[in-house]
Amino acid sequence: MKLKYFSAPYLVWMVVFIVVPLIMIVYFAFTTDNGSFTMKYISDVGQYANIFVRSIWLSLIATAICLVIAYPVAFILSRMDKHKQGTMLMIVMLPMWMNFLLRTYAWMTILGNNGIINHILNIMGFESVRLINTSGAVVLGMVYNYLPFMILPLYSVMEKIDKSLFEAADDLGCSPVSTLFRVVIPLSMPGITSGITMVFVPAISTFIISRMLGGGSNLLIGDLIEMQFLGNAYNPHLGAAISLVLMVIILVIMTVMNQFDPDEQVLM
Repeated sequence: MKLKYFSAPYLVWMVVFIVVPLIMIVYFAFTTDNGSFTMKYISDVGQYANIFVRSIWLSLIATAICLVIAYPVAFILSRMDKHKQGTMLMIVMLPMWMNFLLRTYAWMTILGNNGIINHILNIMGFESVRLINTSGAVVLGMVYNYLPFMILPLYSVMEKIDKSLFEAADDLGCSPVSTLFRVVIPLSMPGITSGITMVFVPAISTFIISRMLGGGSNLLIGDLIEMQFLGNAYNPHLGAAISLVLMVIILVIMTVMNQFDPDEQVLM
């Protein structure tokens, strides 16, 4: 009985901030201004297929880069002495202590046409390079902002891998590469799936990064949804329909990712 009382605030939170917004999204996506049922707005989402493809593609690139960078970093952290791990984790999380907008503004200063990089190139006698308002700048912003979300779950899983397994693999004649693919990667799959989910989901729905670093030529799903609710093209019904389709895409991708999680496969 006491457990029910303790869980009551959480249930109220879920209802108010999760269930009710989801119901409102579904309602607006399938109704007109006068409240009648319609599939028009869902069908209209198809005309923005190129934006969906661009968002998914850039998010996949950013997620892959984060995984490539984070995996060795997390492995090195997990093999460090305990007293050093805390310091290194603090360094990894240090950028997250700064406001998200300020971090993105900093990259605008670095990548701008008159920014730090182009200023250095001009001093060295080279011409300025267009770095801002490109897809590469958007991916860079995603990687910088979401990289800690890939490192932390990988580290938490790798840190629990028994060091004796590496010694056993070495005794059995496994090379470092063979140990990586036969021991480390299989045991770290839960961290990989969690990290990919934690990076891909916010990356595909971001709008601040794409607006500030990508300019108007790199419109993503998040920008499109924001335009329907806060922009000049005010249409909450279409915005809800786009949000609903995006939610379905994310759920499908997360379901596919869970197939690679050994814990999920055992439960199934």
